[in-house]
Amino acid sequence: MEVVTGYVEHIVFRNEENGYTVFNLDSEDGEVTCVGSFHYINEGEMLEVQGDYVNHSVYGSQLKVNSHKVKEPEDLVSIERYLGSGAVKGVGAALAARIVRRFKEDTFRIIEEEPERLAEIKGISERKAREIAEQVEDKKDMRKAMIYLQNYGISTTLAVKIYKHYGSKLYQVLEENPYQLADNIEGVGFKTADEIASRIGIHTDSDFRIRSGIFYTLQQSVGEGHIYLPQHILAARAGQLLGVQIQDVEKYIMDLCIERKVVRKEEQDEIRIYPAHYYYLELNAARMLHDLNIDCNMPEDMMEKRLRKVEEQEDISLDPMQHRAVIESIKHGLLVLTGGPGTGKTTTINTMIQFFESEGMSILLAAPTGRAAKRMTEATGYQAQTIHRLLEVSGNPEEEGNVNGFMRNRQNPLETDVLIIDEMSMVDLPLMHALLSAVVEGTRLILVGDVNQLPSVGPGSVLKDIIASGSFPVVTLTKIFRQAGESDIVVNAHKINAGEAVILNNKSRDFFFLKRQEADVIISVVITLIQKKLPKYVDAAPTDIQVMTPTRKGLLGVERLNTILQKYLNPPDPKKAEKEFGQKIFRVGDKVMQIKNNYQLEWEICTKFGLTVDKGTGIFNGDMGIVTDINTFDETIEVEYDEGRKVKYPYELLEELELAYAITVHKSQGSEYPAVIIPLLPGPRLLYNRNLLYTAVTRAKKCLTIVGSDATFQEMIQNKNEQNRYTSLAERIQEF
Repeated sequence: MEVVTGYVEHIVFRNEENGYTVFNLDSEDGEVTCVGSFHYINEGEMLEVQGDYVNHSVYGSQLKVNSHKVKEPEDLVSIERYLGSGAVKGVGAALAARIVRRFKEDTFRIIEEEPERLAEIKGISERKAREIAEQVEDKKDMRKAMIYLQNYGISTTLAVKIYKHYGSKLYQVLEENPYQLADNIEGVGFKTADEIASRIGIHTDSDFRIRSGIFYTLQQSVGEGHIYLPQHILAARAGQLLGVQIQDVEKYIMDLCIERKVVRKEEQDEIRIYPAHYYYLELNAARMLHDLNIDCNMPEDMMEKRLRKVEEQEDISLDPMQHRAVIESIKHGLLVLTGGPGTGKTTTINTMIQFFESEGMSILLAAPTGRAAKRMTEATGYQAQTIHRLLEVSGNPEEEGNVNGFMRNRQNPLETDVLIIDEMSMVDLPLMHALLSAVVEGTRLILVGDVNQLPSVGPGSVLKDIIASGSFPVVTLTKIFRQAGESDIVVNAHKINAGEAVILNNKSRDFFFLKRQEADVIISVVITLIQKKLPKYVDAAPTDIQVMTPTRKGLLGVERLNTILQKYLNPPDPKKAEKEFGQKIFRVGDKVMQIKNNYQLEWEICTKFGLTVDKGTGIFNGDMGIVTDINTFDETIEVEYDEGRKVKYPYELLEELELAYAITVHKSQGSEYPAVIIPLLPGPRLLYNRNLLYTAVTRAKKCLTIVGSDATFQEMIQNKNEQNRYTSLAERIQEF
């Protein structure tokens, strides 16, 4: 690692959006070309930079800067260069030389304390003297703040954010309560704030620290799917995080209640602590669900008569439970339809659609992901869309009518008589709340899903809790229909769900188990299956074959598998551009996944001639696409998602993408693939359960191949341990 000090001689290139800068640094050892991300630097400024020399194929030797510090100009030459660099408007090299010649080392003091004396110099009026002083003062405040923050190990990018938010108050904030940063500055979590606090010298048992640590622990639990934590669990987790024994946790909870950050409730002999936002999401969702549950006043014999007519016209034959489901959907404003694969959910939905259409009612269909919506469209013949698109996601928070990122809401509800949502097990609490906010009373809401699948990636257990409340009609389909019964994927999925042993004799046409016991052997088999065996067998491209694994880490975890699979399925090629980002390499042709909701990302669908036919905003957690272009000049990576939606990612957003040759079972929810491969060796019991295995198996449409340990497979079937989510939507519904 090289350390070089000098002044910025000339800025060659600067990207204002991400701060990427190429400049010449004049140091004692001569001129150095530096490249890196810099915010708020000007020609003439003194910098201390740290980095490594790299050899660019066109521009030769460059110092790739990892970190830098802004320094005050110390000698007369540096002061003169800084003033004459263009950093101060109206002061060129000649004028800067005259100022420094006159005031020498006193130059900055004169500008700050006696700016009128600048008028003693030929060419500077009193007005210009004031302007120079104001500019130097502004730059000085920024520079002083940057130097102060860098002393505490704060990166330049973060220092700029902090300065922009607090201005000159930042010194007071940092010295009194640096934990405020975690609340106010995006990108600062508790751990960063805690590190700053320890450098400043704040005690580990300070009230600020404990209160902030408790709230951070609660926010982290939301990431695990919880809506609240029992107080004793919250206190234990926070104590572990902070490394202190928390005395009198009630006092800190009450402080957080007063700040309206948390809600405390005593229920079922335990004290529950909710992040306030999620408590009110649950409460309001329960109220809205209750308001939608209006009974229809049509006599039942008339319903039966009209349904029979639809069945005859469309040549549909329903079994008794399917028939009951359709009648319940006519009778009530809210219905939950659940059942495993092959139990006739699609036929039931299609009959509902035919019935409501025959009554002259308008219908909207939606699902949580693009793939699930596409499947729904194919199965029903009616256009389905993602819930985000249905609610008209808006990337512009300032847009008039935008509420929490959606243009459809209480003020601008959905215009439909019937709304059918599929894959409900994937819908988390925030999305459900947004959806319900856009549905007016009198609209029929039909929620369809498989309650035995894994819960949503986001917080809450919406489908499970709605069913558990016992407050709404629920119809569960259990009969496996003949055509589906010919598929061992379907039959074995039901066996897994019932805890029955599955026969692994490979006499099936669509369910295979290849017994292997070593990770590297398993990976070798997986590569052979993708490259040679499965594409022809299922008539699909290798990119359509999905590897799924329970974990992110480990020998068969997503991270290791993706690195190896990329090497074999999309190897380096001089004709394929690539971009290194952190530990990852993205290459043209790579299969990638978006790993967080981004409401601002713009996409467009173009013809082959480049004409835009549709555009919008929003790419969401779990969306999968292919890298189609890497532009080193624009510093963007283009990814094409379902329906031909193309998105340009600036390099700084690449943290939102990861390779997707292998994905976790959680991330596969709502999707269906022609062929699925599951590499399987023993793993953590809490994760390796029946629920996860069932979800993985039901993702395969034509062929499922498990490669690995048969003992682990059978153990997972018997393991009913699921990670319990702390949610209370069922109780909130019952209260209404």
